Amino acid sequence: MRVVVTGGGGFLGSHLVEQLRQRGDDPFVARRADYDLTHWDDAERLFRDAQPELVFHLAAEVGGIGANRANPGRYWYANLMMGAHVLELSRLHAVSKLVTLGTICEYPKFTPVPFHEDDLWNGYPEETNAPYGIAKKSVLVGAQSYRQQYGTNAIHLLPVNLYGPRDNFDLETSHVIPALIRKMTESSEKIVLWGDGSPTREFLYVDDAVAGLVLAADSYDGAEPVNLGTGDEISIRALAELVAELTGFDGEIVWDTSMPNGQPRRSLDVSRAKQLFGFEARTSLRDGLARTVEWYQASIPAAR
Repeated sequence: MRVVVTGGGGFLGSHLVEQLRQRGDDPFVARRADYDLTHWDDAERLFRDAQPELVFHLAAEVGGIGANRANPGRYWYANLMMGAHVLELSRLHAVSKLVTLGTICEYPKFTPVPFHEDDLWNGYPEETNAPYGIAKKSVLVGAQSYRQQYGTNAIHLLPVNLYGPRDNFDLETSHVIPALIRKMTESSEKIVLWGDGSPTREFLYVDDAVAGLVLAADSYDGAEPVNLGTGDEISIRALAELVAELTGFDGEIVWDTSMPNGQPRRSLDVSRAKQLFGFEARTSLRDGLARTVEWYQASIPAAR
């Protein structure tokens, strides 16, 4: 099968490409340097070059709270346009299956915990990342609409925050885990973290996320979105303490309460993924963090 992975040179994409190659596929890796999917001509050229039967659409412009606050317009536009172009070209090229990757940021700010897929439309997303979340949610609407009108087999997965080796460790755009690992590796005295540490988050190790993507591509053909996660939540304060232990950081952690906390709680109901295509996360948070810390500390120049 001819497989395309958009964002295949990125964090999640590179791990997916490795897994696909291990099972005998030869995926076409679509990198932004070669194909800027926010431009129709580039997206059309990708589909013309690759002639895909299966597409994993992982390409995204994304970051932590700070990056979302600095780039709301760009994140809305880029993610919306990439999704729309990939969806339309999948239709035009009669792609057998399209796997679109959404985000937990699609959920309303005050979604009952654990987040269930049926609650996706019961409110507005958390303000700091709403433009990004709404753009991704629009891709879900497009996928369902194309399925209804054209018979396009497009599925939509909703992963929690991902982490693992080769994550983005740029402090301007990274998410919380790589930011904590980098700050605690580079400092021995004091680090400053946003908010008060009370919000909870759920984290999925990158290899588990890849397993979910492959299982869904092989076994799920439905219209409804599906959560990918562990079902376990941890407070940011407890996460910081765990990362400090694993990195050997014994300095002071200062909480800057003048900065936003973000969404109060995030944790997924993961029963639908288990029921529909047998997905269960296998990596504990402690084990996944230990592997990530080990990788980062062994390859600091490359990680930056």
